[in-house]
Amino acid sequence: MTDGSTDRDEVRSGAGPDRAKVVIGGGLAAVLLAVIGATGGWVLAGDQKPPRDTTLDASGSRAPTSEGSPTPRDRPTTATSQPARPTPNRTGLTVPELVGMDFEEAREELRDRGLGWQFVFGSGDSSRVRSTEPAGGLPVKRGATVKVTVAGAAPESSIPDLVGDSCGEARDELVDDGFYPRYPSGKSGTVTAQDPAGGAVGRWNDVVQIWCGTTPSPEASEES
Repeated sequence: MTDGSTDRDEVRSGAGPDRAKVVIGGGLAAVLLAVIGATGGWVLAGDQKPPRDTTLDASGSRAPTSEGSPTPRDRPTTATSQPARPTPNRTGLTVPELVGMDFEEAREELRDRGLGWQFVFGSGDSSRVRSTEPAGGLPVKRGATVKVTVAGAAPESSIPDLVGDSCGEARDELVDDGFYPRYPSGKSGTVTAQDPAGGAVGRWNDVVQIWCGTTPSPEASEES
């Protein structure tokens, strides 16, 4: 025969393990519900994967990026254009040293090298070259004109009689005598008239008109 205290002790000792199982089971269920809840949240939000990291784009807004995305290659740098270099003088032609030389001798030097000339006269009696442009020794292309400054004034020169000569012959003769020819009627044919007339006295750099292939009209003669 037992008393009531023994029965109560057995009941309390048997309830201890059952209560521990209940507590552990409840904890596992809570963890599972948390995991399921988080996964369910992604599914309900319409995302099958966790949200990706984001970075700032050039405008400052956040743009999504993914791991493993290819990195854009650096664009090739465009070479800056260089200023065009001057074409080297392949002929080796240079302006002769003419300073101090008589201007007629200087003209022959230029002519021998295939260069043109333009005389600029000063004042006084000296016929010596004061300077040239380009200067002596500088490279120049064949056929280029060299400006020659003469210290003294343009000397006098007699105008040749050109009527009856071909236009080309008349031109050469005028140039040799220091004049500039002008062609009111063209550069072909025989010289029919000239102004000033042959035998007149002029000066270097004066202009002489020659009519080639045709006779000038009276009006043209009066205008000249």
